[in-house]
Amino acid sequence: MIVTIVASAGGSGAAAQNRVPAPAIQEPVTQINSQLIVEPLPAEAQIKVPQVVEAPEVLPAPAIKAPSLVAMVSAQPQPSELPRELHCLAGATYFEAKSESLAGQLAVARVIVARSKSGRFPNSYCGVVFQPSQFSFVRGRSMPAIAKGSKQWKNAVAIAQIAHANSWASPVEGALFFHAAYVSPGWKLRRVGRIDNHVFYR
Repeated sequence: MIVTIVASAGGSGAAAQNRVPAPAIQEPVTQINSQLIVEPLPAEAQIKVPQVVEAPEVLPAPAIKAPSLVAMVSAQPQPSELPRELHCLAGATYFEAKSESLAGQLAVARVIVARSKSGRFPNSYCGVVFQPSQFSFVRGRSMPAIAKGSKQWKNAVAIAQIAHANSWASPVEGALFFHAAYVSPGWKLRRVGRIDNHVFYR
């Protein structure tokens, strides 16, 4: 309870002094604040949100040195999950060249990498692989099932990593096109070479 003295300011100062002050009871006033009040947490309880740095989907692989392509393939890690882009590259290598030599598989993978950088094709591995009418194993926007426990898949994953990192040169480096050796499409392109059952062109 608040007691206040009420005095009249009217009249002379002497008249105001002759009056007896009367106590007045003032009811407490509740104020409503429509603004949201947020109290900061103590410094030690505040949560620090880490800065989000956008990273490319496929990070460069660490440099691996090897005396041969076979040794380079053996030295590659075998991650349980591949980024989507590497999966597309490995899948295309698997379906196009799993029965070929490692050099033949690398040549196929490097064509896909070269296409993605050429400006003449989609700029991603998946874009290149799923571009209509380019790869016969593609059905719509998907690949058939892959036997992921097989040696062929492990090789395709390793070759995809090598091709992506450009850590081993393909014998037909720079090729943008290939076809099976048993067909003759009559392309007016510069032939780069043949590896196993594929002929490569630039």
